[in-house]
Amino acid sequence: MNTESTRRRFLEASGAASIVGLAGCIDDGSPGSDGTGGDDGGDGDGGGDAETRLTWDAGGTGGTYYPLSNEIKTVVEENTDFTLTVRSTGASVENVGSLSQGTADFALIQNDIASFAKNGTGIEAFEDNPIESLRGVATLYPETITLVTLAENDISSLSDLSGATITTGDLGSGTQVNALQILESVGISDFEEQTAGFSQASEQLANGDIDAAFVVGGWPVGAIEDLANTNDVEIVPIEGDDREAVKEDAEWFADDTIPAGTYSDVDEDVDTVAVQAMIATHADVPADTVETVTGAIFDNVDSLSIKTDFISADSAQDGMSIELHEGASSYLDA
Repeated sequence: MNTESTRRRFLEASGAASIVGLAGCIDDGSPGSDGTGGDDGGDGDGGGDAETRLTWDAGGTGGTYYPLSNEIKTVVEENTDFTLTVRSTGASVENVGSLSQGTADFALIQNDIASFAKNGTGIEAFEDNPIESLRGVATLYPETITLVTLAENDISSLSDLSGATITTGDLGSGTQVNALQILESVGISDFEEQTAGFSQASEQLANGDIDAAFVVGGWPVGAIEDLANTNDVEIVPIEGDDREAVKEDAEWFADDTIPAGTYSDVDEDVDTVAVQAMIATHADVPADTVETVTGAIFDNVDSLSIKTDFISADSAQDGMSIELHEGASSYLDA
């Protein structure tokens, strides 16, 4: 598949002409668009009044955003008067749409997508359509780009993807944007694109429906762990000249390594690249609300279990690509 054709299909499907099209992927208070059911099953939307109920958009249930968001929900509800409804979504690009329309109060997104959206550039979905209300809260941890396949597929480098069927992530997600950027940077244009969330992509690999899948998230990613427990997986490196080409074309990528032993039978370190996960909000969320939620998270990091080696107030502005919300600034700069 020609890369430009792929990009056009992505932009048309995700509402490239207007961010409103992206926001329309989910309704206010409804589950996410990936069919997994956005409510985590708790009572986050059942207590309190409208001023204390908050909506937090995450990502697909097979990635890192969703379980981390539910841990944050618990921390916030135990330490503040707020209740959180966590929704499963198509992640970064869709979440920007929800924030821009005010149907979400907070969301997890990638720092590159945040910059594109805020500045109205980078990808056509945001070109000349800046989301001026978008605000940053905190950066959290590296979002590792993982290219996963089965050992039987004989794919050991990016060049082996020519002619392959590849899942690039959920339609409209930051994962899809990153995957297409990487493929274009290394000159891979002859491929068949599929779009799906991490859990579905793992099923596609296990069933032989695709040859490889891009996953973006903090390792270990649950969907890859599950796949590796039942199949002989291979993590394809992004290294050497390929990695340099990717970083030259997209400055927000940084070197990263998936350590040996992260997944079953992956016995050596795997070089790759990463972006940064961050919490975002919008300008209409009150400053005291953002300050309270930010404080609850960073004052209680020891109550979290996911990516805690990276999450701290000291590093919460590292890689921040957009303007901080005044409430977050009040806490982090105190």
